[in-house]
Amino acid sequence: MTQTANALSTDAKSAIAEALNQSVAETAVTTMLAQNFHWNVKGMAFGPLHDLFQKIYEDHFIAQDDLAERIRAIDAHSEGTLAGMLKRSKVSEHEGTATDKEMIKMMLDAQVTLAETLGGAGELAASHGDTLTEDLCIARGQTHEKFAWFLRSHLG
Repeated sequence: MTQTANALSTDAKSAIAEALNQSVAETAVTTMLAQNFHWNVKGMAFGPLHDLFQKIYEDHFIAQDDLAERIRAIDAHSEGTLAGMLKRSKVSEHEGTATDKEMIKMMLDAQVTLAETLGGAGELAASHGDTLTEDLCIARGQTHEKFAWFLRSHLG
């Protein structure tokens, strides 16, 4: 049975919010990772990678807001501290001193992690009948898998 935000139980809201906060944290860390790589990439593929990393961080910046607003729509708290996001995230920061191929590999790994996290959040939302959150998670997961494909294609 489909549940709107108002109809979700307190336990369902809490579990879904936790999964979405995990997604926001990993998206935020990946946003900064992409911006860092955008600033610091070097090599023969500078132009295309500079552009791709920019597309990623611009997409992810909007995604953070969409995910956090869904948390608020189900009447839960959206974690907004960088320290909390870094602690929670399965994606790690990087200082940006890496080869272009290392940057691609790290960003690819981050995209795969995000797709997996969002897939799990979507499944959790579906188990509670929250199809609106499930739909958001599916769409975001598809975006991360597309970015993973772009990055994987650079590696050959």
